[in-house]
Amino acid sequence: MKSTHYIYIVLLFLFISIFFSCNKINEVNTDINTSQDSLSKYLSLANDFSLPVKKRLENNQKAFAIIIEQPNDSLNKVNLFKVANRYYNMDNWYYFEETVNIVLEKSKLSNDTINIAKAFTYLGDYYGAKAVSDTAFMYYFKAEKMFIKLSDNYNLSKTRLNKALLQFNESDFSGSEISVFKALGVVKGEKANDIKYESYNLLGVIYNETGEYDRALVYQNRALASIDDKVIPSVFQSKATSLNNLGYIYQNLVKHKQAIPYFQQGLDQANLINDKPSLYAMLLDNLAYSRYKIGESRGLPELFFKSLKIRDSLQLTSGIILNKIHLSEYFASKKDTIKAIRYSKEALETARKSKNFRNALAPLKRLAIIEPKKAVEYTKEYIHINDSLQKADRKTEDKFTRIEYETDEIKNENSDLVVQNRNIVYFFSIITILGLFTFIIRTQKAKHRELMFKQQQQKANEEIYNLMISQQNTIETNRVKEKKRVARELHDGVLGRMFGVRINLDSLNTITDDMAIVQRNSYLTELKNIEQDIREISHDLNREKSELINNFVAIVNDLFEEQKKTYKLVFVPTVDSAIKWELISNTIKINLYRIIQEALQNINKYANANSVKIDIKKENDDLILIISDDGIGFNVKTAKKGIGLQNILFRANECEGTVDMQSNKGEGTIITLKVPIKK
Repeated sequence: MKSTHYIYIVLLFLFISIFFSCNKINEVNTDINTSQDSLSKYLSLANDFSLPVKKRLENNQKAFAIIIEQPNDSLNKVNLFKVANRYYNMDNWYYFEETVNIVLEKSKLSNDTINIAKAFTYLGDYYGAKAVSDTAFMYYFKAEKMFIKLSDNYNLSKTRLNKALLQFNESDFSGSEISVFKALGVVKGEKANDIKYESYNLLGVIYNETGEYDRALVYQNRALASIDDKVIPSVFQSKATSLNNLGYIYQNLVKHKQAIPYFQQGLDQANLINDKPSLYAMLLDNLAYSRYKIGESRGLPELFFKSLKIRDSLQLTSGIILNKIHLSEYFASKKDTIKAIRYSKEALETARKSKNFRNALAPLKRLAIIEPKKAVEYTKEYIHINDSLQKADRKTEDKFTRIEYETDEIKNENSDLVVQNRNIVYFFSIITILGLFTFIIRTQKAKHRELMFKQQQQKANEEIYNLMISQQNTIETNRVKEKKRVARELHDGVLGRMFGVRINLDSLNTITDDMAIVQRNSYLTELKNIEQDIREISHDLNREKSELINNFVAIVNDLFEEQKKTYKLVFVPTVDSAIKWELISNTIKINLYRIIQEALQNINKYANANSVKIDIKKENDDLILIISDDGIGFNVKTAKKGIGLQNILFRANECEGTVDMQSNKGEGTIITLKVPIKK
């Protein structure tokens, strides 16, 4: 009986244990389900754009608190990336970087290559948003290498697009174009409509910036045609973006009537103001500007002010500056000079506060037009900033290629060191590398100082030339006005009075006194002589202006003389003496001088020519510049992407002129510039 009783007790104990164990399992499962439900809820609320940012941030932090306590598996990393995405959407860069670094560390611990690569792209996004382009590019490059090894074409293409956008923002248009085509090459033959849309759109923007408007139109239309609502969420407003870009190209082509329908269609897109208020403001400003340009007053200036209000609320610095420049143009056309100057000065002040010197160019250019008394001051500052930006662009051109090279070098060195596992070799390698870098840095610093001195000297000479041209025009204009005034006074005042005296004396000839008649006749003769002398003086004053030697020609001749002294090649310049330089605008003169200067520099450095010819002449209402050499030539299609030739194209566009470049390897080069002369 005791044994039976004991068995019952054991069975009862087992039954109770199983019962409580089951309850505990149910409780754990319930807790897990509750936790998952809460996580889903918090993530959803964190991405609800209708909620205040503070509320979304609180929900995202609650989601993070749940995820961080979970095991380090693939689902855990997916959820952490979701949290990071929401911080990105809130522009909360501190928590975004912190979350991404946590995912990266977890991925490295579990040797999760896919998520390591993904974390690198997120860090690239972070440093790109912080404008630390070198570091951003390095992370994209690391991610790109990993996606190649993983054969993950979609993410590889996306990463290359991120690189392209980064290069575009740094004004490396050539490098950006190459990266876009590499991204497209990866998904060739696949649907990937979102990749294709972003690629075509970026290519359109690149070609618009480089002035290749026909190609820009082709790629923007391709982008518009590739939009797939199933792949690209409507909240991104891709169609409105493409329509705005197409309209902007037509604006640059000065075809405002064709631009207006695109801006209007963009504004008609559903829910645009909520999804992308910045794009909505841009479309309003562009529509208002094109209407103003064709003389249509409907909705003006209210559309400009509506756009400006949105941009102010979003703190869109570049947009605010552009808006105020457009308002300045508009009020200048309405003869409201006070408002025109006010908005241009506000735009310049905003640009200076932003510390983005590129933003200051447009306000300075505008102020030089509407405030002629300070035109020299504004022009000087414009040239200084423009030259500095050009130098920075030249440095940027090869920066990203260098980063790729250095990143690969570091990776290869680390791999070798891991394989060899020799601390002594590693130590001496570092010492050697540091010594080499120290030597290179010192050498480069010396070369850099020498180069900077030469550039500053050249820049100072260029500024002197430009200021002389500008000041000479002002002096010449005032002198001519004064001479004309004197001529009018002589002709209308003195001659009129003397003519009256002659008439009075003539009437006295009726007196029969012989001596009086002889004397009066001698006075009349003398008065006629004085009258003739004054008339000749007034004519000479008017004629003198056209006979003066123009200062611009003298400056160009100085450049030609310097060329002849410095370089041994045969130099044949011809300047048409019939050109009336005083009738040609200062902008055309400055850009013409710069184009000649840039072309001669390129010939001296690269052409290996024996002779150079420069011909400046006037044909009908056009000013023609022809620069030809018998050098080695170059590939026009490839070289047009270089900074030097891009500068020539940009300056020609500033003068509303056209450039034709004809060159083949071994056959020399002919550059023809045609600029219309406004009457």
